Amino acid sequence: MESELTALMENHTWDVVPLPPHRKPIGCKWVYKIKFKSDGSIERYKARLVAKGFTQREGFDYHETFSPVAKEVTVRSFLFIATIRNWSLHQMDVHNAILHGDLDEEIYIDLP
Repeated sequence: MESELTALMENHTWDVVPLPPHRKPIGCKWVYKIKFKSDGSIERYKARLVAKGFTQREGFDYHETFSPVAKEVTVRSFLFIATIRNWSLHQMDVHNAILHGDLDEEIYIDLP
């Protein structure tokens, strides 16, 4: 939880402001997961703060949704091209990728 909160604060994910009249904040909750190694032992504990977005109303709280996801055929094609062209490949994990987007709307959320 500490690393998640630290990342949220370092990325200036939110500003604490008074709630304007006639606005209802979105709730949030902590989601916990245990990640296991292949032998069944515990690798690490994970915690994510998630917004309860199901309470939002289209046209009032948001106008469109977008979730960039690469299709498997695209990834396979890229790997094929990289292989035949002898490109070097590297893997990386992006933590808190959702924090790198910009919102056009003002969204109010309860503090965790």
